[in-house]
Amino acid sequence: MPLIRPFAGLRPGPEYAADVAAPPYDVLSSAEARVRGEGRPWSFLHISKPEIDLPEGADPTDYLVYAKAVENLRQMVDAGILRRDSKPFYYVYRLAMGKHRQTGLVAVASIADYDSNRIRKHELTRPDKEDDRVRQIDVLKAQTGPVLLAYRSEPAVDEMLAAVTEARAEYDIQTDDVGHELWVVKDPALIDKISSAFNSTGALYIADGHHRSAAASRVAASRREQNPQHTGEESYNYFLSVIFPHSQMQILGYNRVVKDLKGMDSAAFLDRLSACFGITSSSEAVSPARQGEFGLYLPGQWYQLRIKEDLVPAQDPVASLDVSLLADHLLAPVLGIEDLRRDPRIDFVGGIRGLGELEKKVNSGEMAAAFSLFPTRMEALMAVADTGQVMPPKSTWFEPKLADGLVSHVLD
Repeated sequence: MPLIRPFAGLRPGPEYAADVAAPPYDVLSSAEARVRGEGRPWSFLHISKPEIDLPEGADPTDYLVYAKAVENLRQMVDAGILRRDSKPFYYVYRLAMGKHRQTGLVAVASIADYDSNRIRKHELTRPDKEDDRVRQIDVLKAQTGPVLLAYRSEPAVDEMLAAVTEARAEYDIQTDDVGHELWVVKDPALIDKISSAFNSTGALYIADGHHRSAAASRVAASRREQNPQHTGEESYNYFLSVIFPHSQMQILGYNRVVKDLKGMDSAAFLDRLSACFGITSSSEAVSPARQGEFGLYLPGQWYQLRIKEDLVPAQDPVASLDVSLLADHLLAPVLGIEDLRRDPRIDFVGGIRGLGELEKKVNSGEMAAAFSLFPTRMEALMAVADTGQVMPPKSTWFEPKLADGLVSHVLD
């Protein structure tokens, strides 16, 4: 079974692409999606967040919500907004945000290779979120949210994808501050060349979409059991992916805010930190410039923290991550925050929201302190995945985000 293969995508006609494209289902709350979908009948939010078409307060995991997604998908197909390609193709997808550009391949990736860890993970998943995606895929009979994958950059492969973009894009749209361009690869010889290049790579890495890929695996296992004619060629054996070279991907810091200092005032808190960190006050917001460096914001004042070098276990790919150093030497021992997944005293702020958002949360009294982090490197993510380990929660924030709705994978 090949690592990736082309597929007959379900996608909007070029004239509808801008109307259909929507943010990923998991970056908007139901309330935010309701506002974004208002007056936009062809927005993919009506499929990815179908609770917006039901009375407010509807449980997003209620069967009626999934049934509404099916109804909305059928309407968009019947109206000719979404159309199925007649043959299996690859699609080249370029994201642009500011000066940043990244060019990748839309393909379906092998669930067998996911199960055997050739497609590698770096995060744990939550059963409730997996269950939601399983129901969504099963009811829609399609995968509508792509998994963000990375391959170790190879100039020959990177250049092959870049060459496709020399032609005019079929889609060239803007959503918020992000540009999305899509090219359709129809040439059989080029399709074979792309397949061969990717199938000879060692591994792929999940950057974002652990719940979507895990759910696709569960759906495939269920369908295999129910299909006495199973051959391995069925569409359910693959999951929708967009695959970028690791060197082009952009990770922003995933910052932390905490609700209290465990009874300490600012002076006592800083004194406790001095055992493990060098501390320098700053007249400006602190955006860490290197690994082992952190920004700390207390009401009205920024500080630069620098972890003491002898505390960094350089040979451990997980413990040496900045998110681990902060957790192991500050959040847990000083503030008593042991479980980043469940402790209500901590929250997380994606780097795209800026340092001003950290100041706002602290100055308002909502939070007592904020920490800015240096972005995790793609090389570090791959090193963790290669050793079969997992990162702490909220270690990576990828930007720009893929759009939902530009290409979906139908499970025939």
